[in-house]
Amino acid sequence: MTSRATPIPLLPFTADGPLVGAQGLGCMGMSEFYGATDETEARATLELALDLGVTMFDTADMYGLGANEAFLAPFFRAHRDRAMVATKFGYARTAAHPDDWSLDNRPAFIRAAVEQSLRRLGVEVIDLYYMHRRDPAIPLAESIGAMARLVEEGKVRWIGLCAVSAAELRDAHAIHPIAALQSEWSLFTRDIETEIVPAAKQLGVTLVPYSPLGRGMLTGQAFAAALEEDDARQYFPRFAPDNLAANSQLVGEIARIARALEVTPAQLALAWLYNRAEMLGAKIIPIPGTRKRTRLMENLAALSLRLSRSTMDALEPLAGAVQGIAI
Repeated sequence: MTSRATPIPLLPFTADGPLVGAQGLGCMGMSEFYGATDETEARATLELALDLGVTMFDTADMYGLGANEAFLAPFFRAHRDRAMVATKFGYARTAAHPDDWSLDNRPAFIRAAVEQSLRRLGVEVIDLYYMHRRDPAIPLAESIGAMARLVEEGKVRWIGLCAVSAAELRDAHAIHPIAALQSEWSLFTRDIETEIVPAAKQLGVTLVPYSPLGRGMLTGQAFAAALEEDDARQYFPRFAPDNLAANSQLVGEIARIARALEVTPAQLALAWLYNRAEMLGAKIIPIPGTRKRTRLMENLAALSLRLSRSTMDALEPLAGAVQGIAI
């Protein structure tokens, strides 16, 4: 099962919102962090994704120091009636200060950030606007209040949060409805299942799992001890040489199970996420990132894969054995 020729399922984004594709597309790697990009292939991947029913395209103002939003702009303008623009603010990182990873949630910063994103994206309204990370020094009443005003002004349709706690999600939702919560969730990273998933379910918040393939690790591809110089994964603990050796053994077990099911490791990992979310009663739109049409087709095929209880049981202990923290 390596391809899918039919459109993917649709699900309601919010109680009164539009239908969206059950899988989104993370676009970060098209501009930064994972090495060089073939822009022609990346644009073809965007078009194919839309043709197959993907509607949520995820970016952020700091990806490529603004270049990712600009790269996506022609695609969004050409398909504005079908493609959901999802972008983020929160990091102070800019082209002038590329190494500034500080956070800023001040209302004035949010106001400036949304105007810059609208200009780069070439759209009049951002469909889903996330707080990329929360700065605890700024009260939620101020930051969420500023985001709510953007909705009132018609600059933003829905607001979302990233990587917050269950308590923060509840507090923010009490100020203004939160449409989506983007958090890392995968076979190797399951922290959110205890408190955050139940909170999102209760509030009716759509979960948008990022890195559902463990930043590529769960695809089963072999990683060299030394990644390319412009590949950010060289700084991630799970890709450190000692940890990578141990984690590769776990990926080998995933690959063994995948072969028995005649699917790829990536399809098994994504199918696990869909099955796990269903078990927990959570509504999810994962956003695996890719720049290639072949990977896109592979990922979308996971939507039709149902896993048996015995397969889920076999995969269950793997997260507890992963070496290195997720960042």
